[in-house]
Amino acid sequence: MVAEKRRLIKQYKMERERQQKLEEQEEIKRLRKELIPKAQLMPYFDRPFVPRRSEKQPTVPREPNFCIPRHKTIRCCRMSCNDMSGPSQLQHLPSSVEKTEAFYKNRGLQ
Repeated sequence: MVAEKRRLIKQYKMERERQQKLEEQEEIKRLRKELIPKAQLMPYFDRPFVPRRSEKQPTVPREPNFCIPRHKTIRCCRMSCNDMSGPSQLQHLPSSVEKTEAFYKNRGLQ
């Protein structure tokens, strides 16, 4: 009786595996058939393309922020607050307005 149950279970598993294998093969055939490239219709060029003006507002430019936040600095190389208070450690990065003013001033244009 136990041997008969094992034989039935084994037969059921083999039948299920065979059915699953057939389903996978059918799925592969279907996918291969779908992946065959098909010809695309040519677009119509008889009417000219006229782009429409966008209804969105233009973006507002803003000054870039070149300061690195404290939480993003590398911890092993981070200096303490006392070390960075000296003028040699702090570097002032001029803004684009200051650069433009300095450029015109050096050229004698302003």
